[in-house]
This record gives sequence, structure tokens and C-alpha cells, in this order.
Amino acid sequence: NNITIHKSYLSDVCDLDNVDEIFKNNLPDIIFHAAAYKHVPLLETNIIHAIKNNVFGTLNIIKLSKKYNSSQFILISTDKAVRPKNIMGATKRISEICTLLNNSSASNNGTIYTIIRFGNVLGSNGSVLPLFNYQISNGGPITLTDKEITRYFMTIPEAVGLVLQSTSLSQGGEVFVLNMGKPLKIIDL
Repeated sequence: NNITIHKSYLSDVCDLDNVDEIFKNNLPDIIFHAAAYKHVPLLETNIIHAIKNNVFGTLNIIKLSKKYNSSQFILISTDKAVRPKNIMGATKRISEICTLLNNSSASNNGTIYTIIRFGNVLGSNGSVLPLFNYQISNGGPITLTDKEITRYFMTIPEAVGLVLQSTSLSQGGEVFVLNMGKPLKIIDL
């Protein structure tokens, strides 16, 4: 008799009324907020949309997590938020700050706010590897914005494990980061 019915919704985190309706009808207990624009070059030329989606969309989900008394809000962030060098990293860093401020707020209704920072997840949507493989198979060139850029890489199972561990370990206000070893230069990859 323990049947769980999973529902899927397609919405825009910036459409507060629509997302509010989804929250009201489903009362989510744990929220994994991963909705963000991640494509660095595209965001550099669309700054307003980057800020609108990545920052204000996050604020909407934070607001709803409080309103509907969710027990946990987990922001899926990026290693690019540490010392942002582009608009994507900057918007994710602002989202992290918003998350941390809400954890320490007296009005958070007991919701625990946590951040998880990922490096690049190999084989995931948006991974750079399929693009590089495509460029190599077509005779190149490989497109790099900077030959000195380094990134951390992790596998999908490592990323999932970090997310699941964080839900049980979090007491609020933490930033969880998987120990991913040393970063690799993209050109070496």
C-alpha cells in the first residue's frame, strides 16, 4: 500500500504563480534546486536573463520553500561560484549567498538551507566532453575560451552520492563539496 505517484511538471522558476501552484498542490518536503542556466558563453551575452533565471528564480524557490514549510532546500551550485570569472559563476555565487542568508534568517520556518558545489559531471547534460568528441571526430578545431582554464571533474555516481549524503548530514548553512582531487586543464582533457 506504499505506492508513491511521481508527477512531472514543466515550468519556469521565474513564473512565481505557476511554481507556487505546483508547491501548493504537492507540498514538497525536500527541494533540490538545480534549475539554472549553465552555458558560460551564452550567459556572457545574455546577462539579464542569466541574473533573472539563476538569481531571481532561486529566490522564488527559496520563498516557496518557506511558505510551504519544506524541511530542506538544497541548492545545486558549481565550483565556478568560488571565485567567479564569468556571469554564470557570479549568478550562482549570488544564489549561494541568498541561500545562506535564508538559513540564518529568523523567518525561515525551520527549513534547512544547504549548498552543494559540483565540478563538471562527466556524461551529464551540458558536459563539455560530448562537444569535444564531436569537434575531434569532425577534424577540429576544439573550441576553448582560454588554454589556462582548469576544472574539476566528477562522475554521475559521485555527484548523486554527494547529493544524497548532504540531505542526511546537513544541519543548515553548509557548503558541501566533493573531494575531487586536483583540477585538470581543459586543454589536457
